[in-house]
Amino acid sequence: MSLQHSGVTIDSINPPALAEFWTQVLDLEISLNYEDSFIAMTPPGAAPHSAAYLAVQRVAEVKEGKNRLHLDLHTDDRHREVARVVALGAKAVDEHEIPGLAWTVLLDPEGNEFCIGQPTEG
Repeated sequence: MSLQHSGVTIDSINPPALAEFWTQVLDLEISLNYEDSFIAMTPPGAAPHSAAYLAVQRVAEVKEGKNRLHLDLHTDDRHREVARVVALGAKAVDEHEIPGLAWTVLLDPEGNEFCIGQPTEG
């Protein structure tokens, strides 16, 4: 195969601030920084280009409307993790539950949606 998934990039009006938020949420470190215009984050100790990254890139416009793509994060303690990321600057906006899964929809400090989910009993 000639193509491989290398990462996910989030548009941002303030990449350094948004990168700081995501490094704390996911315990990542900045592995590449191109003049604060494109900042890639990877797991601690990962060499650049050796692991899938989460990145933020500078754009001129503020986000408007719903994301067409969002991050899904999973945990064994959804309520604790939601409280932790809200304390870091996220905003919880909705809760959902279907048989086997419950999740919280949140907004990062720039309004980008992401979800924190947890498996549930049947």
